Amino acid sequence: MQTALAPAAASFATLPFEAVSNTASTVAWTDLVAHRSHLVRFAQRKLHDPMLAEDVVHDVFEAVLSGRALFAGRSALSSWLTGILKHKVVDLVRQRAGYDSLDDSDCVDDDGESLAHGVMAFECPQPRPDELAEQRELLAQTLARIEALPACLRDVMRLRVLQDQPTDIVCRTLSISEDNLFVRLHRARKQLLS
Repeated sequence: MQTALAPAAASFATLPFEAVSNTASTVAWTDLVAHRSHLVRFAQRKLHDPMLAEDVVHDVFEAVLSGRALFAGRSALSSWLTGILKHKVVDLVRQRAGYDSLDDSDCVDDDGESLAHGVMAFECPQPRPDELAEQRELLAQTLARIEALPACLRDVMRLRVLQDQPTDIVCRTLSISEDNLFVRLHRARKQLLS
């Protein structure tokens, strides 16, 4: 099998550059548009920005239509377009990498003082593990204190605060007036805080 491929490869290698480039075919606009949705989805998965993905796919189409990229037919059209798109995405990421860096002038804290070695502290929106542990412990203590309240105050706290029931339903359930409900809530909160 190697003998059959070797003459073909040798003859291809000896062809002048013009003969190889003349085998490239032009791609019609309708063929490009047929692959657009696939290319946009691919770019969105890589860039996580729908508008940027559209721009990169547009750049691919521009390169193909302007003749900077020629389809030689050695692969499927969708594979060839995806390959061009991959290169465009890599180029875009490399280009933007320089713009996202922090320079030393940006590295100041809230008091206007420069941070050491250009390192800037970013606050994470999620609580840290130690904060979560503290919150869980505080919640367990609060629930235990609610359970230790007298029955009339405990029921009000369970229904109105913990279960977030509307005022009218809590009043009907406990057969109390709205004023009495608020008095009991006030007393329960006061006992919990002491």
